[in-house]
Amino acid sequence: MVNNAEGYNTYLRSKIMTATPAELTLMLYEGAIKFANKAVMAIEKKDMQEAHNNIMRTQRIIEEFRATLDFRYPVAKEFDNVYEYLLGRLIEANLKKDTEILEECLGHLRTMRDTWKEVMKTAKNPSAAKHD
Repeated sequence: MVNNAEGYNTYLRSKIMTATPAELTLMLYEGAIKFANKAVMAIEKKDMQEAHNNIMRTQRIIEEFRATLDFRYPVAKEFDNVYEYLLGRLIEANLKKDTEILEECLGHLRTMRDTWKEVMKTAKNPSAAKHD
C-alpha cells in the first residue's frame, strides 16, 4: 500500500509542477470544493474537528485566490468581493458547523469552477466563442 501512495504522490507532484497557471487555478477550485464537501460530511458524522480542518483548508484556498488577484483588471475587484463574501460565510459555517451555509458556498464555488472551465475552453479554441 505504501508504494501505491508514494506513486500517487509522485504523480500529483508531477501534475502540479507541469500544470499551466489556468490548470492550477482549476485544481484550486476543485480542491476548495473537495474540502468543503468533506466538511459537510464531517458535520453530518458529528466529527467537528475534521469539519473545522476542512473548512480551514477551503478558506486557505480562497485566501490564495485573493492574494493572487491582479487589480490592474477591473474584474479583480468583483472577484475580491466574492472571495471576501465566501470567507465570511466559511467562518460563519465553521463557528456554527452549519451544512446549509457550506452548501451555499459550494454552489458559488461550483459556478466559479464551471465558469473557469469555460474560460479555459474559450482560450484554447477562440473560434468556439464566436458561435454564441
